[in-house]
Amino acid sequence: MKELNEQHIERLEELIEQKDREQVMQLIADLHPADIAEIVSDLDAEQALFIMLLLDDETAADVLVELDEDERADLLELMPNEEIAKQLEQMNADDAVDVIQELDKEDQEDVIKHIDDVEQAGDIVDLMQYDEDTAGGHMSTEMIVVNENLSMPDCIKAMREQAEDMDEIYNIYVVDDDHRLRGIFPLKTTITNPSASKIKHVMEPDPISVKTDTPIEDVALDFEKYDLVAMPVVDGIGRLVGRITVDDIIDQVREQSERDYQLASGISADVETDDNIFAQVKARLPWLLIGLAGGIANAFILDGGNSTEVDLLQILPGMALFIPLIGGTGGNVGTQSSAIVVQGLANGSLDIRHAGKHLFKECGVAMLNALIISACLFAYNCFFPADDDPVKARVTTMAVTLSLFGVIMFASVFGSLVPIILEKLKIDPAIATGPFVTVTNDIVGMIIYMAVSTWLITTFTTLLG
Repeated sequence: MKELNEQHIERLEELIEQKDREQVMQLIADLHPADIAEIVSDLDAEQALFIMLLLDDETAADVLVELDEDERADLLELMPNEEIAKQLEQMNADDAVDVIQELDKEDQEDVIKHIDDVEQAGDIVDLMQYDEDTAGGHMSTEMIVVNENLSMPDCIKAMREQAEDMDEIYNIYVVDDDHRLRGIFPLKTTITNPSASKIKHVMEPDPISVKTDTPIEDVALDFEKYDLVAMPVVDGIGRLVGRITVDDIIDQVREQSERDYQLASGISADVETDDNIFAQVKARLPWLLIGLAGGIANAFILDGGNSTEVDLLQILPGMALFIPLIGGTGGNVGTQSSAIVVQGLANGSLDIRHAGKHLFKECGVAMLNALIISACLFAYNCFFPADDDPVKARVTTMAVTLSLFGVIMFASVFGSLVPIILEKLKIDPAIATGPFVTVTNDIVGMIIYMAVSTWLITTFTTLLG
């Protein structure tokens, strides 16, 4: 399969400007739809539309599915509703729903009216009723279904008739007379049990399934847990209504990972590198302002500590050297702790009901880390004292060592506790791994540092003169 290099793409853009349809088709004729989608994403919307209108309906539909949401939305704005309808007819119903939901309500209704395949239009309308973050919102209605009372010859005949319109066949689903899911019929059974009297005697009963309102994150966990490639979806009374395939789950996991990564980085909305300046500023500015507030709070704490009867930094100027260390270590420890909890909640390895056990374990980890890191800092200060005055150097060493120990302990527990609380409040815990934990630990770390230092200076005030 050929691919277009940069020179070919430049040539393609020239041909589009010249409206040379034949030459354009020659360049892209042998390309896979995913490769065409990659090319289309590099073109402006007008050029992309020119290519899409040249493609046959089936290829154009595949390209449309492969495009990123933002690029597809820009293209759909220029495409006539009749053209969109023709391409939706070539898609699986679940893919068609993903595409049509990017249109406004008025255009959605108009596009559905232009779909000639009444059954496809009905499937799309049915799927649009489900929340996009549930199993129903991701399922496809294209599947092979047989009745449990069919004989083997009749079953094979039914499978052949339904398979004509199927792109991929993972499982054959067995239902009763009320269309309730009863089992799965493996294809190899047609070879190993060709003379079976009824399908229900050779099917695999009680298959793993999910309900239409199951959150898609839970569906993804089931796919991973049971190593599935497809899973049936049932309604509230067990009737088979669709199936979810592993490719749908992979897309969902990728999108969720991208969202979580951006949240953890302090980006409050889903943004791409090609988004305009204002969209990126809107997504990134809120957490930066929170960071600014945290910095101002730290400055206030330092200023408050130096305006009291005990002027900390004047008495122990060496303390200033370790302010970045205290804040940075607290932020790092808190981010690590929260990231582990968020990951555990996401992949199901951490049960929210056993959160207390995890917090106890985290305290043990925190204490060991705090002892080691504080001991390393203590040793450093012994060899490289922060002050020429031996007494001041010792007090500074004690202040920094004890403060660092306390900061690590607090940051570990706080970093673990916040995502657990957010999970219980039904808030995405991924936001806890970003600036929120870092800023909080910076402020609390500075309070601990100032409090410990003040106590030590007050205790040794006679020695410090």
